[in-house]
Amino acid sequence: MKLSVFILAAFFFSTAAYASDFKLTSLDIAEGKALSSEQVFSGFGCTGGNRSPELRWENAPAATKSFAVMVYDPDAPTGSGWWHWVVFNIPAAVADLPSGAGSQNASALPQGCVQSRTDFGKPGYGGACPPPGDKPHRYVFTVYALDVDRLDLEPDSSPAMVGFFLHSHTLATASITAVYGR
Repeated sequence: MKLSVFILAAFFFSTAAYASDFKLTSLDIAEGKALSSEQVFSGFGCTGGNRSPELRWENAPAATKSFAVMVYDPDAPTGSGWWHWVVFNIPAAVADLPSGAGSQNASALPQGCVQSRTDFGKPGYGGACPPPGDKPHRYVFTVYALDVDRLDLEPDSSPAMVGFFLHSHTLATASITAVYGR
């Protein structure tokens, strides 16, 4: 009995340690730092470049079959936050997205990727645009390593629907939280 508990514990901790090696980095954004005007929305009174940042990840779990990326503002005054970008079915062989990959025409995304509807009401990256005078908001950029080749969802799927499927297929996540206020 003790041996089986030991083996189970060793497996759990080695898996958890490996998942903690999964890392997200970017040349355009940094943990705890302010987003540049390039990542700010163009509309709602904001005048930014509305350009998704470059993202790259490493050390995904060996069982990863695809990735997804979501950007979320938990501080939006909506009662449920605000989803700024939802992209899934990123092939397992891909380990980065270039700056601007979240454009509405999705030409910089790898073939087969799906950009789903955001809280702006359409697919594609929508930059930061908190209310004027509000405290700086947090923008959580998260990459999900998934145990399935693809999520069978449409581009008009809501962020909540995508999140539901992500959470049932996530092997590991890695995030960067940037901030922005005006």
